[in-house]
Amino acid sequence: MKKILIVDDHADIRRLIRMTLEFEDYDIREAADGEQALQMAHEHRPDLVLLDVMMPGAFNGLEVCRRLRAIAAPGEGPRIIMLSARGQASDREAGIQAGADTYLVKPFSPLQLISCISELWAAV
Repeated sequence: MKKILIVDDHADIRRLIRMTLEFEDYDIREAADGEQALQMAHEHRPDLVLLDVMMPGAFNGLEVCRRLRAIAAPGEGPRIIMLSARGQASDREAGIQAGADTYLVKPFSPLQLISCISELWAAV
């Protein structure tokens, strides 16, 4: 069973993403901030992290992404999809430079999310 960690400071967004994914056979966990995300990633070793960029606290999504990449061996670690309302080319580039596999701009449809996940896992 694939493990997914949803990281977003808005509970409603986490719930919508969970509802989108719950029809598949996934073990889904949630974190509300960057610190909790890093702790949960260490404990549960997710296959995929859906990571909001703008979050309060010590670590925003870009920093969480960098830290997840820094602790994983090359080619290992979770796949990371950055989620953000910021859709400028510079924002996307910052996400990719931080180590994200792809960048999805909010609002996105459930079908876009499912397609994005499928493409990432097909590439593995």
